[in-house]
Amino acid sequence: MPFAVIMAGGRGEGFWPRSRLAVPKQFLNLIGEKTMLQLTVERVEEMVGISGTYIVAGLDFKDIIMEQVPHLPEENIIIEPYGRDTAAAIGLATLILERKDPREVMIVLPADHYIGDVPCFQEVLKNAVTAAWREEGIITIGIAPHRPETGYGYICQGEMLDTIAGVPLYRVFQFLEKPSYAKAVRLLACGNYLWNSGMFIWRVNLIRQLIEKYIPQLARGLNKIGQAMGTEQYPAVLKEVYAELPGISVDYGILEKEDNVLVMRGDFGWDDIGSWTALDRYAEKDERGNVIEGRGVLLDTSDTFIYSPGKTVGIIGVESLIVVNDRDSILVCRKNRAKEIKKVVQALKEKGLDEAL
Repeated sequence: MPFAVIMAGGRGEGFWPRSRLAVPKQFLNLIGEKTMLQLTVERVEEMVGISGTYIVAGLDFKDIIMEQVPHLPEENIIIEPYGRDTAAAIGLATLILERKDPREVMIVLPADHYIGDVPCFQEVLKNAVTAAWREEGIITIGIAPHRPETGYGYICQGEMLDTIAGVPLYRVFQFLEKPSYAKAVRLLACGNYLWNSGMFIWRVNLIRQLIEKYIPQLARGLNKIGQAMGTEQYPAVLKEVYAELPGISVDYGILEKEDNVLVMRGDFGWDDIGSWTALDRYAEKDERGNVIEGRGVLLDTSDTFIYSPGKTVGIIGVESLIVVNDRDSILVCRKNRAKEIKKVVQALKEKGLDEAL
């Protein structure tokens, strides 16, 4: 049975002020009653079992993970002493999983994705696991784009290599960075460019070999950490060595350099809920395209998203705004500048307004 590793260490700054350092977006119920993490665990638990589910996060989040997923074995929470991007987090997880079964398949999933069609998603994952066994390569899930999105990376789909249960498996020809709007329009028209979902499927021993090959500094650090596992020195060694690991994503560090990367299309209603505008896509709107979570009146207003639970809001004569009133903080910005909310968080840090973070 494969393992599932859920990456839950992000800070969710694009969802400020609702997402805070203490409780970032993956631990919030942004869509429905359950949190993003709980929904992610549910989607894979049926396939790998709770004992095969692992969550990677910082120590600050351990208690909230145990609260939200109380049936998860405590030893399945993999603690990073520092954030060092996805390559280090995945590498740390492999140290633990290779002790279980180094030839087993490892599914890597972010904790904050929206999946509309869960049965379809689970079927795609099963096919991807089969492909990882059969091809002994890296399998990634690509999403057919339906809008010219500038916030995602893209995958250029190459030649078809195989079919798994009738589903085509393609070679990845190229990974592309987040494009400009004009380029995103062209990629959408081409038909063979997919959104990079950030979901990866591979054998545990394969990803360890690729870390050795492409990120030797990370490999050396992981070897030191692995040697200390199970000893009294482990916590100190982990903290010391992890601080010096390279901060690089698995995409940049490995996928863009490796030839044997394959992609399977996933048409299961996926979205990376990374900003308030992403959430706006799934909210119920009034006749003028407005969303209001809370109480209030909107006069001569259109295409505006308002989150203000417990407080009454009056809005007059605006369009295409995001208005968020959460606890001690208020955000107002144009929808087309929502990707800059992280700049607000950085500016608050620089001003020493830590209480708002």
